[in-house]
Amino acid sequence: MTAEAEQLTAARPVTTAPRVRPGRYSLTRTLKYAALIFFLIVVLIPVYVLLVTSFKGTGDADPSRAWALPQLWTLENWATAWTTLSPAIGRTLAIVVPSSIISAFLGSLNGFVLARWSFRGADIVFTVILFGMFIPYQAVMIPLNQLVLDVGIPTGVPTLIMLHVVYGIPITTLIFRNYYTTVPHELIEAGRVDGAGMLRTYWSIVLPLSIPSFVVVLIWQFTSAWNDFLFAVFFSSSQNGPVTVALNNLANGALLQNYGVSMAGALFASLPTLVVYIILGKYFIGGLMSGSVKG
Repeated sequence: MTAEAEQLTAARPVTTAPRVRPGRYSLTRTLKYAALIFFLIVVLIPVYVLLVTSFKGTGDADPSRAWALPQLWTLENWATAWTTLSPAIGRTLAIVVPSSIISAFLGSLNGFVLARWSFRGADIVFTVILFGMFIPYQAVMIPLNQLVLDVGIPTGVPTLIMLHVVYGIPITTLIFRNYYTTVPHELIEAGRVDGAGMLRTYWSIVLPLSIPSFVVVLIWQFTSAWNDFLFAVFFSSSQNGPVTVALNNLANGALLQNYGVSMAGALFASLPTLVVYIILGKYFIGGLMSGSVKG
């Protein structure tokens, strides 16, 4: 090595990697995992009670033995709950599927127009639409009930579809508008240059890019409509209502003392939304994040 090279080597600052304390790192990681396990156990405690009680017989399903395993495992509770709730589950699917699709499509159109097809008063229209998200349902339930009676829409499935579509438009419009603001403006301009109008631009350019937002909106609307109880109580009955009404009747009817049937019914009622989140959960998070970053 020459003298000049030795001088250059000596002049360079020597950087050393920070030393990691194994004990401290292991302690921090252990505490994090311990906290996660603790909160997981807290969340799963009600699920454990539901699941265990659903397999207990009439005499075994007692609040004093809620934590104990069944003395005799039985599927009779599940059979009874399915026989009672299966018609209502079918009606609930008939409600949530069309209402989710229609509200998602209308929200997509609103979001595209408000985000990319500016007109005078667009911000005022958007504010008025969002105002529907902040009106408590309880405050408008009586006049809404009178309006439905005056219009003459049959109670049950048709009325609930209409209500979930109308009350789903504000949140779907908000989600789609935020997403469409991230779509490159050059794509819209390219469509205009090629002679595409508003609907053609939406159908051929914007709609194929909207899959992430559609996944988010459909999951959101499906869950909201499936778990709805307030609209169901006011605008349906046990004969034409969704599963939440049937589950309430199951828990408060003649089978009140049979906690096993009530628990099995609760698991049946919550299973569809659970399956949706398990299968599409990662797409839900990805769709939310896709509209949160611009650039």
